[in-house]
Amino acid sequence: MRSPAWTRDELLLICSRVVTNDWRQLRAYQPGTHELADLLRSLPLHEGEPQRLPEFRSATSVSRKSADLLTSRPGYTGPATRGGRLTRMIAVAFTEREDEMMAAAHALESGISSGDLLRIPPQPGETDEDGATATEGRLLARWAIYRERNPALRRRKVSDALRRGVPVQCEVCDFHFGDAYGPLGQDYIEVHHVLPLHVSGPRETRLEDLAFVCANCHRMCHRSHGGMAWRTPSAVRKEMERSRRAPRPEGG
Repeated sequence: MRSPAWTRDELLLICSRVVTNDWRQLRAYQPGTHELADLLRSLPLHEGEPQRLPEFRSATSVSRKSADLLTSRPGYTGPATRGGRLTRMIAVAFTEREDEMMAAAHALESGISSGDLLRIPPQPGETDEDGATATEGRLLARWAIYRERNPALRRRKVSDALRRGVPVQCEVCDFHFGDAYGPLGQDYIEVHHVLPLHVSGPRETRLEDLAFVCANCHRMCHRSHGGMAWRTPSAVRKEMERSRRAPRPEGG
């Protein structure tokens, strides 16, 4: 059995260390590389047999993958290594959106070191229908979805809206469950974080951090597409408006 393929979450953490190391390879003998290897082995991504392999996320394998990442960086002129498509995507993302990607890595490390992420089971919707996630990684998506599905938090948000006279309806498409389903849908809605975890940080969720969304629009907020797996309700609303203005093909 071979070690499993590298995931986005793992590459996110490795590349953040490569950036901190001035885009130089992480060497297997360095204490920081051994610390990173320990962190990668603790991630709740690969269960069972792979974890018992001697080479599974070893310091040597981390060092090799760090070389793949730096040679995949746009503008690199040295000898190339065989890193693969996902490795190139992560290297490009860190080159073009370094602050955002570093923040995502820091949020992921914080979730692992605190134990919060280790206690969260896999969540429906943390990957798209093809099993893929965006560059922020599967574990941050898992954490965000878990927080948004907290029923107590949703009830607090709904109660606050009712007290202030704010409509309990989707902030993307204006769908109102009560209007469509009567008493069955009264005051029913889902909530979505206004800021992703890698921007807000793993702080306690405040009511102003949440927006009302229907189930369909919520799925679009989290759908992995175009290198993103998180969108604000306003961004999804703009996508809907753009689609409505677009000319329809003849016969459609």
